[in-house]
Amino acid sequence: MKCEEEMEYKCVECGFEIKTLFVQYSPGNIRLMKCIILIDLVLHKQKAYRHLLYNALNQETMNLEGLLWKSTMAFILLDAYRSLLLQRNEEQQGSSLSYSLLVSRSQKVSMDVFVGNLIFFCILLLAMRILLNKSVEISRCRNLFGAIVVSSYFKIFFIAMMVWEFPSSVIFIIDLFVFSSNTVALRVITECDLKRCIAACFTAHATKLLVTQLPMLLSTCCG
Repeated sequence: MKCEEEMEYKCVECGFEIKTLFVQYSPGNIRLMKCIILIDLVLHKQKAYRHLLYNALNQETMNLEGLLWKSTMAFILLDAYRSLLLQRNEEQQGSSLSYSLLVSRSQKVSMDVFVGNLIFFCILLLAMRILLNKSVEISRCRNLFGAIVVSSYFKIFFIAMMVWEFPSSVIFIIDLFVFSSNTVALRVITECDLKRCIAACFTAHATKLLVTQLPMLLSTCCG
């Protein structure tokens, strides 16, 4: 009996500890315990996001600090590549750019993206204060920041655009998926009304889009 009590089970998908391997609803009606799967995240199921944010990313054995830094770097780099794709589509220059011009443009885009994301999170915190009546403590800012970064996993599809050519409309489709995913993550973190979470995320994303795209539009018009 003692050995059975000390036995621990873990989900084969996320590694989180579970108490039992199956649930018996009635004699002969046994169902295996299901855990998070990728399709549940794509379908924006709240229970999948809740499990990912509260269970899978909060284990003592996981280096959350390292994961957060790596995810943030990937988040910014993919955003920068998105801006470069839009500029390339606008100017229709592609590979005709010189190396020095490409480096200087990449540095400028990276700075614009960094400032844009900083403003994004500031506006999101302000929107949470006004629309959701939520004041985020400093200790919880990291959880909110991590939830937004992790729920932006759709940005990884920008990598495919490094190999295959897609129309610029695909970029905005990815943006739409990121926006909806961020909304679900925000609702899970705050447990607020869906409409208010949509409004908060929309305000933050719209401000970020304006800040990052306005310089490019102005330079295009002036040129």
